Amino acid sequence: MKMFMISLGCAKNQVDSEMIVGFMQQDKSNILVDNPEEADLLMVNTCAFIESAREEAINTILDLASYKTKDKKLVVLGCLSQRYKEELINELPEVDLFISIKDYDKIAELLNKLFDKQIFNSESHLSHLRRTYKTPKYMRYIRISDGCLNRCAFCAIPLIRGLLKSRTIEDIKEEVVQAVNDGVYEINLISQDTTKYGFDIYKKLALVDLLKELVSIEGNFKIRLLYLYPDIVTDELIDFIKNNPKVMPYFDIPLQHSEDRILKLMKRRGMRDFLVELINKIRKQIPHAVFRTTMIVGFPSETEDDVDSLIEFMKETKFDRLGAFTYSPEEGTLGATYDDQIEEEIKQERYNRVMDAQFYISLDQNRKQIGNTVEVLIEDYDEESYMYIGRSYGFAPDDIDGAIYVAATCEHNPGDVINVKILDADSYTLTGQEVSDEEN
Repeated sequence: MKMFMISLGCAKNQVDSEMIVGFMQQDKSNILVDNPEEADLLMVNTCAFIESAREEAINTILDLASYKTKDKKLVVLGCLSQRYKEELINELPEVDLFISIKDYDKIAELLNKLFDKQIFNSESHLSHLRRTYKTPKYMRYIRISDGCLNRCAFCAIPLIRGLLKSRTIEDIKEEVVQAVNDGVYEINLISQDTTKYGFDIYKKLALVDLLKELVSIEGNFKIRLLYLYPDIVTDELIDFIKNNPKVMPYFDIPLQHSEDRILKLMKRRGMRDFLVELINKIRKQIPHAVFRTTMIVGFPSETEDDVDSLIEFMKETKFDRLGAFTYSPEEGTLGATYDDQIEEEIKQERYNRVMDAQFYISLDQNRKQIGNTVEVLIEDYDEESYMYIGRSYGFAPDDIDGAIYVAATCEHNPGDVINVKILDADSYTLTGQEVSDEEN
């Protein structure tokens, strides 16, 4: 069977897609193809986090449906199926099967029934150790847990993904060992709330316990932590990152806002003074740390003064990377029930103000890198500039943070790690020259 898969949304969704395709390809006769016209099975793994994600999912489904013929089947998986399956069955008759996240353990049975023959092994299940990777061979996403115990007023993830479900340390370590043995250099640990890892199964915050096991693995690799909830970025975690070079000093801490009144309405923990203190504490202990965050503008009852204060907070904390979203009132969340909802036009104006301010903050932060020498993971080559493109520890692999352009002294392959002296900077990219170990 020839299969075609589009995976939308976050890296956590991508891990699901990789496991699904890996499961299907246990039988070597099942082939993943790049062209939907060639496929017998068309699949979309969807995101439903906010309205724009749902719109993208629907448009992608309809686009794939245009490739359908009598013998082709269209299957929709993921968050959209999990949340809106019953409504979508009637609204999207083009789709032959919707598979909810909770039914992934029955995926073989459901697909065999759809095709009315035994194509997939119903005795087998999805496995983190059996994935068809979409990422380059030198980097990998490792999902350490799913679901979330937080109840933020803007977020539908717990309604879609459920409560926190952590994998065991032993299970994760086995996957990381496999990755390192496969030559992976960059290990990205992901989840809805990475700092809460293990609380459900170990009855304590167990992220540092996990990291202790992972850094003990032999090999040349680095670990990046993504999605840290601010009030449980503990002193123990900061100290561990400071003293363990295998863990990148990269702090991805989504804050969502800076103002206490808005944070309380959002049902967030950690108010403004705490957040400032946290960032200052990390910078004092790890001066070369890089910080990334996200902010939501246009939350119900937010005022222009709140946005002014948010921008002042941004100027004070100086996040190296900051992304913003306009608030989307999600069905079933507390925020959607609040009065004082804000018009879309005002939300967009506030978004523009925040991102304009961050442009100059990122520029200043990047200019501080000029003169520094950093390790750069080579990913691509730009034919126009005759320069390689890569990332240091300060750039996550999700196309959000930007990149480093490198004038190299010799040819390189994707996955090579070289020393680069930074010579120039703008808000989103750095430019540098490869240097030898002797020059470093």
